[in-house]
Amino acid sequence: MVRCLAYLGLRAGEVAQLSIDDIDWRAGTLCIPRGKTRRASVLPLPAKIGQALVSYLRAGRPKTSERRIFVRHLIPKGAAINSGVVRNATRRAFERSGLNVPSRGTHVLRHTAGTLMIQWGATLKEIADVLRHRNINTTMIYAKVDIPTLASVSMPWPEVRP
Repeated sequence: MVRCLAYLGLRAGEVAQLSIDDIDWRAGTLCIPRGKTRRASVLPLPAKIGQALVSYLRAGRPKTSERRIFVRHLIPKGAAINSGVVRNATRRAFERSGLNVPSRGTHVLRHTAGTLMIQWGATLKEIADVLRHRNINTTMIYAKVDIPTLASVSMPWPEVRP
């Protein structure tokens, strides 16, 4: 779940709704059904995320006929989860990690995804597409986090001449 949040920039509700049927293993894509954006989106599925999902499906997931990828591990075992379960699992993962960070919610991992994409050289338009932002101005919040990259592309302040 955390990898889907941190590397794909999914929202908690989107992670909870992910179905085995949303993955096209041959094409290496993940379909995000209509959610907050009210439209379905197809995202590339990085190999590491695909491998983590396969590992979970084969060895970590309780036996169930449920088509959703992530299911309850406690009673009712194998039942579909909701966004609250994703949020709680993420908070517990932050606590176990020992990281001393001000925010331990799922949305901070969405910001992590955007920031990582900037560091990897993605354009703001590409990031907006992956995060499914309707307005590129929403994506601009990720640009201001990456000070070293911003400094490397900024123009020097023109000298003022009297």
